[in-house]
Amino acid sequence: MFLFNLASFMSFLLILDVTSALYFHIAEGERKCFIEEIPDDTTVIVNYKVELYDPRSGGFMPSSPGIGMHVEVRDPNDQVVLSRVYSSEGMISFTSTTPGEHVICMYSNSTSWFSGSQLRVHLDIQVGEHAVDYAHVAQNDKLTELQLRIRQLLDQVHQITKEQSYQRHREERFRQTSESTNQRVLWWSLLQTAVLVGIGYWQMRHLKSFFEAKKLV
Repeated sequence: MFLFNLASFMSFLLILDVTSALYFHIAEGERKCFIEEIPDDTTVIVNYKVELYDPRSGGFMPSSPGIGMHVEVRDPNDQVVLSRVYSSEGMISFTSTTPGEHVICMYSNSTSWFSGSQLRVHLDIQVGEHAVDYAHVAQNDKLTELQLRIRQLLDQVHQITKEQSYQRHREERFRQTSESTNQRVLWWSLLQTAVLVGIGYWQMRHLKSFFEAKKLV
């Protein structure tokens, strides 16, 4: 009974697993970038496929082998994590070392073949446990269905731990930014007060000198 409930619970968790898939159009010389918030020490897999617009059929067809995409990935510190040219269809993989917003940019590797046409790029970004091929893991490690689901559940727990650590990191940065802003506002207010007091004192001295010179005082 316990094993049945455990298996049902893990099956429910697996149903919740989703991957973000989309497609976009890109023109000659155009650069498309996506921002993905990624915890540290997290594997990211990007699957993509490029299709070329065919004006005769009015649709998109598989691109020729010479067409590819230049992919560039930058971490939150604007350091290049990955930068290279890939073919028209493939998979990109990298592991984050710094938590935060990673920028993934894609653009065509050549413009000579475009002639004003468009490309359609199918993109599927998988982060953390979603990037693991569990069918391959089960085959290599010879895991039963229950063992595989336990493995997936453990990976999800590890990913949740990383996400919580990243959220704490964001909260700490936000708190530091807020404290720094409050401190600057305080010093700016003190500076304004000092300037106003100084101007008032100078005006009083100036008026006193003026009245003394006119022998009004």
